[in-house]
Parts: sequence; structure tokens; C-alpha cells
Amino acid sequence: MNTSFKLPGTVEWKNGELYFLDQTLLPLEIISEKQENAEQVWDSIKRLKVRGAPAIGIAGAYGLAVGMRNKLRLSADGFLKELARCAEYLNSSRPTAVNLSWALKRIVGRVSESGLDSAEAMYRLLVTEAELIHAEDRAICEGIGRHGAGLIKEEAGVLTHCNAGSLATSGIGTATAPMYTAHAEGRRFRVFSDETRPLLQGARLTSWELQRAGLDVTLICDNMAASVMAKGWINLVIVGTDRVTANGDVANKIGTLGVAVMAKHFGIPFYVACPSSTVDLATACGADIEIEERDAEEVTSFGERRTAPENIKVCNPAFDVTPNELITGIITEKGIIKAPYGETLVRLFGK
Repeated sequence: MNTSFKLPGTVEWKNGELYFLDQTLLPLEIISEKQENAEQVWDSIKRLKVRGAPAIGIAGAYGLAVGMRNKLRLSADGFLKELARCAEYLNSSRPTAVNLSWALKRIVGRVSESGLDSAEAMYRLLVTEAELIHAEDRAICEGIGRHGAGLIKEEAGVLTHCNAGSLATSGIGTATAPMYTAHAEGRRFRVFSDETRPLLQGARLTSWELQRAGLDVTLICDNMAASVMAKGWINLVIVGTDRVTANGDVANKIGTLGVAVMAKHFGIPFYVACPSSTVDLATACGADIEIEERDAEEVTSFGERRTAPENIKVCNPAFDVTPNELITGIITEKGIIKAPYGETLVRLFGK
């Protein structure tokens, strides 16, 4: 699908140089920052300069290229050892989103099994594989859009949480892909974007990109979602995900579980948009997912102003887990799958 709008590239690889759109500055400033080394890539992922499960997978893949480009004088064995070390280091930046570890393992495995006998050849293969991951993500986003657009009916109200849009991927997003596709097909509908405390990804990112694309979007505080549902304004919920386990449990931005519970109460279909790179069949269920705990300052301050007492205890998990029984369906690039998820996920993504 060709879209009529242009958003800045979340991750860009230009002539062997890596750039991230600094999302911590949005929507007030649009600045792409050159990534000079693996340490800077790690920091950019950790600090959410680049964020969103598919985007950080791509960022990690190119981060390996940045980290290994000065290792070309090593022996083949030395290069492989440094590659494994660099991948392990980059993977430590954010543990919950499976795309990062998936992309890093894919590249390390591809290079290790290539049989190449020089660092230069291995590096060229590394870059080629990263570029392939990048291109695949664009196609996956398009597929999710095609399969999910039919869920959005004329004059519908669609609620989303956090940002699973263009800024979280290299294409038209995951949760937003059906919205962009339906919009391009001429359907009229209204999107409600949760602000998504504490880092306001829904306010700063989702509402910004949807507005730029010409969609009818309304920003709401997180605690307005139940009231908006009660008014009958919401007909459909579509959210993204950072990991889908073998039984269909879903880890996504903190607050997603609450939205799912409310949707169940009001009888509203709750869909999860999930690229194949986010399916984790090696993890049995949501209880087994490592949930990232972030700095207390994200909760104790609003912008640059402190809003909580000094020395207050803070709980700040970045994600929660929505159990599969609250999920109406999972939108993938291969189609919409329904329960029993343990069977359908294996059938589509088992190999």
C-alpha cells in the first residue's frame, strides 16, 4: 500500500552510517542522531530514543554493524567472538521486547553458520542480513494492515494504547497499520489514543503521527478509557505487543491489561497486532516474561517538574501481561488468528 504521507525514518542506514530519530524530543523537535558506536546504540535503546519492538530489533541489527565495523582486522574466529559479545551487550539494553534478541540471534547465527573465512566477508553478510530484516519489517507492516483493515467499519471508534505506529517500526506500524490502510481505502472512523503514562507515548507519538497522516484522532487520558467505552464511542481496540508467548499471552506497554479488562466488560473486541518477529514460542506463558523495571524518575516527575515527594517508593514496570482469554484475535501478516492460540501460533510460526 502506498501512503500519501511521509514520516521521518525511525531507523535509517545511509552509506554505512546509522541514524535514529530521537523520539524523546517528539513532538516538539524532529532530530535524527548519528550512532557512532555500540555503546551509543545501547544508550539510545535504553533511553527510548528509538523504541517499539520492531524498531529496536532493526536498531539492534544495525547496532551490530556499527559495533563491528572497526573489527575487520580480526581473524575469523576473533570476529565471531566479538560479534557474540557485542550482541549480548546490545541485548541487555531492554529485556522484554523479543524482537531485539530475535534480530541479534538471527544475525549471529547467520554469520556463524556462513562458513566465511574473513572478517570483511562476515561483516558484509552482517550488514546484508540487517538490511533484510529492515525490508522484511516494512512488508510485515503492510501485511498486518491488509488483514486488519476490514475490522474497522465505517464510522467506527477505535481505541489504541501507547505507540505501535510508524514510529515503532520501519513501515506503517503494527496496531496503526489497519488504521492507515482503512484510511487509505476511504473509510471514515475515529481513533482514540490513550496518553500512556508515564512517558506519554500515546500523547507525544501516536496522536502526533496520526494527526500528521490526516486521521481523525482524539487524545484521552489513560483514566478516561472506561468512560469513553461506557459512552459507546469505542467499537474496537487494537494494540501492539512486545512479546506474544506460546499460549497467546501478550506483553505490551503498561496499562494494556486494564484496557483489555475494560473492553471485556463492555463487550468490545480487543485485538493485538503482532508481527512474526514478536512471536516467542520458546516462552510458554506471560508469567515467564522478564518485565523491565524502569527508573523511578519517570513516575516522580512530569516533564522537568517533580510531582512526587522526595524519597517516595516507586513501582515502574514498563509492561504488563494480558492473558490470552481477554484477546479476541491476533492480527499478523499471515492473517488474523483466534483461540486456541497455542495451536494457531505453532501452525503459523512454528518454524
